[in-house]
Amino acid sequence: MGEGDTGMNALVGAAVTVLATFTGFAPLLGGAVAGYLNRRDGVKAGALSGVIASIPILVVATFIFGGILAFMPFSGGMMGPGPGFAGAMGIVAVTFGLGSFLLYTVGLGALGGYLGEYLYREDVI
Repeated sequence: MGEGDTGMNALVGAAVTVLATFTGFAPLLGGAVAGYLNRRDGVKAGALSGVIASIPILVVATFIFGGILAFMPFSGGMMGPGPGFAGAMGIVAVTFGLGSFLLYTVGLGALGGYLGEYLYREDVI
């Protein structure tokens, strides 16, 4: 967990993110820890921490929603209202939701990494 070990610092930040999920700003905390430990390139370590922390949720959501929505488009016509149209819109909605979640975790992780690097540089902690 030194200055040049970005991967390990990002893993520690991801662990903090997972342990602090009961708060609304867990990726910010995990990114701050990763950025503080990394000392330089805190934004990179924080963003990587957010990506690593979101992998388990993305995998579970892909299996759940992928299994449900994979066969819905084939149950009716794709054009017009019907089960196929609803399935296609469901796939679009789930993809948009998961993309928004990924943007949230990576963005807050990067912001936390910047704050962690700033705290290290200014000798606040």
